[in-house]
Amino acid sequence: MASLSEKLDRVVGKKSADALKAAFSLETAGELLRHYPRRYAERGKLTEIAGLEVGEHVTVMAKVVSVNKRQMKTKRGSIIEVVLTDGSKSLECAFFNQPWHLDKLKPGLNALFAGKVTAFRNKLQLANPDYQLFESTDEVDAGEFAGSLIPVYPASAKIQSWQIAQCVSQTLGMLDEIEDPFPDELRDKLGLAEYDASVRAIHLPADWADVESAKTRLKWDEALALQLVLAQRRMASGARPAPACPPRPDGILDAFDQRLPFTLTKGQVEVGHAIAEDLSGSHPMSRLLQGEVGSGKTIVALRAMLQVVDSGRQAALLAPTEVLAAQHARSLAEMLGDLAQGGQLGGAENATSITLLTGSLTAPQRKQALLDAASGAAGIVVGTHALIQDKVSFADLGFVVVDEQHRFGVEQRDALRARAGENVSPHVLVMTATPIPRTVAMTVYGDLETSALRELPAGRSPISTNVVPVSEKPAWLDRVWERIREEVSKGHQAYVVCPRIGEEASSEDTNEGEPPKDSGTDRRPPLAVADVAPLLAEGALAGLRLGILHGRLAPDEKDRVMRAFAAGEIDVLVATTVVEVGVNVPNATAMVIMDADRFGVSQLHQLRGRVGRGSAPGLCLLVTEMPGGTATRDRLAAVASTLDGFELARLDLEMRREGDILGSSQSGSRSGLKMLSLLRDEDVIADARVVAQALIADDPDLKPYPGLATMVRQLVAEDRAEYLEKS
Repeated sequence: MASLSEKLDRVVGKKSADALKAAFSLETAGELLRHYPRRYAERGKLTEIAGLEVGEHVTVMAKVVSVNKRQMKTKRGSIIEVVLTDGSKSLECAFFNQPWHLDKLKPGLNALFAGKVTAFRNKLQLANPDYQLFESTDEVDAGEFAGSLIPVYPASAKIQSWQIAQCVSQTLGMLDEIEDPFPDELRDKLGLAEYDASVRAIHLPADWADVESAKTRLKWDEALALQLVLAQRRMASGARPAPACPPRPDGILDAFDQRLPFTLTKGQVEVGHAIAEDLSGSHPMSRLLQGEVGSGKTIVALRAMLQVVDSGRQAALLAPTEVLAAQHARSLAEMLGDLAQGGQLGGAENATSITLLTGSLTAPQRKQALLDAASGAAGIVVGTHALIQDKVSFADLGFVVVDEQHRFGVEQRDALRARAGENVSPHVLVMTATPIPRTVAMTVYGDLETSALRELPAGRSPISTNVVPVSEKPAWLDRVWERIREEVSKGHQAYVVCPRIGEEASSEDTNEGEPPKDSGTDRRPPLAVADVAPLLAEGALAGLRLGILHGRLAPDEKDRVMRAFAAGEIDVLVATTVVEVGVNVPNATAMVIMDADRFGVSQLHQLRGRVGRGSAPGLCLLVTEMPGGTATRDRLAAVASTLDGFELARLDLEMRREGDILGSSQSGSRSGLKMLSLLRDEDVIADARVVAQALIADDPDLKPYPGLATMVRQLVAEDRAEYLEKS
């Protein structure tokens, strides 16, 4: 008999084991059994075809409507064309030079079809799919499906769903009863099924009741493992005190508030009070501040930094790019005026100093910046990851602000925390313009207090968003460039955003919405700035002043381009997602996002937040070649339908693999959430949090509960545990 740690080649054979490892990095029996079915096909019921995604590998139960053979026009050989249906929509299959399918596929037969979804003549198609036939009497040919529910697994071109089902069935047959990680009393108290029965039922259910009982138990395993890790981290984090930074009357913060030319929103005031209270104590503040693009997070962060400066300590602001760091330093200096001119002629009496520290400074500039940080001459230090290098030291770092946390590695953020000194932890404020649903915050950011700014300051202009389906309406692309010319003729400016820089690949060349590299998609490469900019300059936008901005430009050139664009010396800025966050040019009113389907929901929402920042309304055009009826087009339509980032955040989570959220690399293949839904299982997450706190309070190392300790190690890989801790 086998154990969960048994290598798969000893359980299912080398060929299948190699395929499972290549496709999903599965190497042991336990990892295979945690590769749960994505859904279940029910005998006699067909899979809904609507919403399939171009480029993804799918498995669908469908009925054959027609089978035809025709000769290829340009090549020797034939094509077998098969039309499938789910009862309402159709899906085409094409087999190239495989005439034997004509004898096997007959109208009226049901089958599981598996393959990559492509688009041909603006219709969805499966090219050369694998399939497993079911007779019209619904008797299955293969013997691995004993019940009426047929598990459909996440599959790939390397190994199909029914082959995975065979491997799982073989593995379960070789295993003794699997030991339950839950103590009997805890399982009984929660009313959960035993682990062994649940694992077997999730893969080989007799009915839907089996499925639901198994899902409930397996969700609890994942939720409790995550919450146990968070509870351990919360207990450990309280061991290092933070420097208390109480407000000081008549300090730089009061002086700044008296000069504000506008009234803070109600949300800014409330969040400001909560942060001020946290900063006043010696328990390290760990707060997540989320808010819409333009909701005024920066002013909240600046007021908090000034409170820390008033207490005689320093604040650091960490930005993900040099462009954003430089802009933050400029905007903070502009907002403070002579209050930022400490030590300078004309500076205010209680002024501080702002220092910019990035990797591209000249040697003399860098030396001075390092000296300002180490001596305490700079009350506020702004920078990129250069801030957390070993050579950087602070006189008395009391507060760290991390802007756009999702753009930074956790190791980098954690290293900055250590800059406060030995046995001391600075207060930390993490900011994001990508709203996070409450259940995600409760799970991923379980040791952070969360605050949200939902209202926009007065004076922000509306943004209209439209999808431009150029494969169906090619003439609409001409109209896109006409609209850009119209905006420029009114004295405004525009962005054109592309997914790639061009030439050789770079980290900036792939976006979260793009199909993974191994998906086998036949799509053309994403459009690149290096290609699009000259085409526009010579064609549709000839005569306009175009600029280029991307991550591979020299830092001085990036800064020059941004300054020129902000000064109105550039009409149209062709850029990558380097403009996604922090760029503030109120005169920019239009944005064209090329290959918009290559971006994720939150990224599209962030990008369009660059327009409509002044008095004139904003326009965002999402250009795509994706056909209608696909999940991608639905995603773009959803972005166009609302400006509510919190609503879009839920949508984004529903459309993505939720397990990916827990990984610093966003991969989520071997560990992460397989069964737990961060949106639909809020009650389980909340209840697991209470149970975890009690267990950790009893023993932080879980020594009385060895099964739970093992479960934590299995379900939350070490890198994920560190990610949760440092986030």
